[in-house]
Amino acid sequence: MGAGSQRIVDDGFIVLDGVEKVFDVRRRTGFMKRERRRVRAVDGLSFTVGRGEMVGYIGPNGAGKSTTVKMLTGILTPSGGRLRVAGIDPSRERTRLAHRIGVVFGQRTTLWWDLPLIDSYRLAHRMYRIPDARYRENLDRCVALLGLGALLDVPVRQLSLGQRMRGDIAAALLHDPEVLYLDEPTIGLDVVSKAKVREFLRELNAERGTTVLLTTHDLQDIEQLCSRVMVIDHGRLVYDGPVAGLHEAGESERTLVVDLERELPPIDAPAPARVVRVEGPRQWLAFPASQPAAGLVARIAAAYPLVDLSVREPDIETVIARMYEDRTSA
Repeated sequence: MGAGSQRIVDDGFIVLDGVEKVFDVRRRTGFMKRERRRVRAVDGLSFTVGRGEMVGYIGPNGAGKSTTVKMLTGILTPSGGRLRVAGIDPSRERTRLAHRIGVVFGQRTTLWWDLPLIDSYRLAHRMYRIPDARYRENLDRCVALLGLGALLDVPVRQLSLGQRMRGDIAAALLHDPEVLYLDEPTIGLDVVSKAKVREFLRELNAERGTTVLLTTHDLQDIEQLCSRVMVIDHGRLVYDGPVAGLHEAGESERTLVVDLERELPPIDAPAPARVVRVEGPRQWLAFPASQPAAGLVARIAAAYPLVDLSVREPDIETVIARMYEDRTSA
C-alpha cells in the first residue's frame, strides 16, 4: 500500500513528494451572494515511477487522476509539495519538458480537425524541430504498426473514434518522447482497435523503453499492459502494487457466463467459484478475479454440454469502492 505522507527519494524518473493541488470554487448561494469553498483535488500525493516503467494510474471519477497528469505536464502548478519529471519542474520549465513528453487524452484530440491527418504530423515535425530522417522513420513506424496508411489523406473530422485515437497516439510519439501520458486511450474503441493500440504500446515500451503512465476505466488495459497499478481516491494514493494484489485488496470477482445446451440445475462449481444466477440454460458463476479462469472453464467444459461461455471483468469503480470501504472501516 502507498501512503500519501510517505517521503519519496529521488530514485525515480517521475517523482512526486507530498504534492497537493487546491482549487478555490465559488458558487451562488442567493441573489448577489456567492460562497467560496476550497477543494483539495490532490492531497499529499507521493510516488515514484522508474524510467521505462509502464504503470496504470486509476481511480473513480473526480479522484484526482487528470489533475495529477496536468501537473505532470506543467498545465497546472502544485499548491504544495515537490514534483519532478526527468529532473525537470514541469510548471517552471514547461516548454523544455514538452520536448521530452507525449500526451494523449482520449476525449480530446491534438489533431487539426478539418485538415488531412498527415498535415497534423507535418506540423509536429516543424513544431518539435524533429530531424527529417528521424521524422520519416518514426512516421513510417507508427503508420505501419497502427494501420494508418489509408488514413493519412483523410480529414480528421471524417475519422472514426478508433482511427482518430490511433492518429493521436502517433502524433504524440513523432518527437521520441521519453514519457507518454495516456488518458483513456481505448475509450469507445472496438475490440480490434483496442488490440492494435495495446500491441503498439507493448512494443513501444519494450523496444524504446518509453515510460508510460496510463489512466483508464478498462481493467483489461491495465492487466494486459502494466505490471504495476496505482489507485488514487479523494486525491490520495490508496494502493500501489501488482494488479493481482489490487484484486485481492478489493476482493473483486470475475463472472463466468455459461450457455448450456439445455436448462439444468445449478452447476456444481469448485469453491471458491459459485453460481450466482440461473436463467433457463444460461448460468452466471462468480470467482475471485485474482485467480485464472482456465481451470474453472476446463472443469465445466468436461462435465456439462456447453454452447458458449464468456468471462466478464470486474468494474474498476466497484473494486476501488470496496477497497475504500475497507480502509475507512479499519
